[in-house]
Amino acid sequence: MNFIYDLHRTMMSQKLILVYQGDFTQESTKSILSMAERNLDSSGEESSIKRKVFNVMVEALQNIVKHSDELVDGQIRSHAAIFLIGKEANRYSIMSGNPVQKTNVPKLKKNLEQINGLDKDGLKELYKEIIKNTTISDKGGAGLGFVDMARKSGGKLEFEFPEMNADYCFFCLKVNVPRDNE
Repeated sequence: MNFIYDLHRTMMSQKLILVYQGDFTQESTKSILSMAERNLDSSGEESSIKRKVFNVMVEALQNIVKHSDELVDGQIRSHAAIFLIGKEANRYSIMSGNPVQKTNVPKLKKNLEQINGLDKDGLKELYKEIIKNTTISDKGGAGLGFVDMARKSGGKLEFEFPEMNADYCFFCLKVNVPRDNE
């Protein structure tokens, strides 16, 4: 049972204030957002920072719900993913991880690198272009989520794709939202 204490120590050292691991549905997403909102309210955080954090959380959670690939392991089918929020003195970190098929990684990586290569004005223009020229995908997205996260955070999106098995990678995303109003 030491793993419980080890997990607690890890969460404390990483400054994690909320962690959810499991299947993500619209219902679980609502619960996560509600818990996080209560946590932000009780911390006395400035409303402008709360809005940015909340917006990034919504986008990250929607990304998991809409775009996580179903992991098939033998006969087990799973949409298991993870969502975390960390709070440090100078920033909040919104982190997520979900399985994606390896065939989807190159396009996803290209999109994220394109977004990270843009400045504030470039992100604004890309956002307008997507709204103007994109149709909603069959999964319910237009590709605005990552752009919106970059705009709200004012920073680069951190990401990695560790290999899970021959067919899947685990898409890890971290978005840092500064706690000072710049």
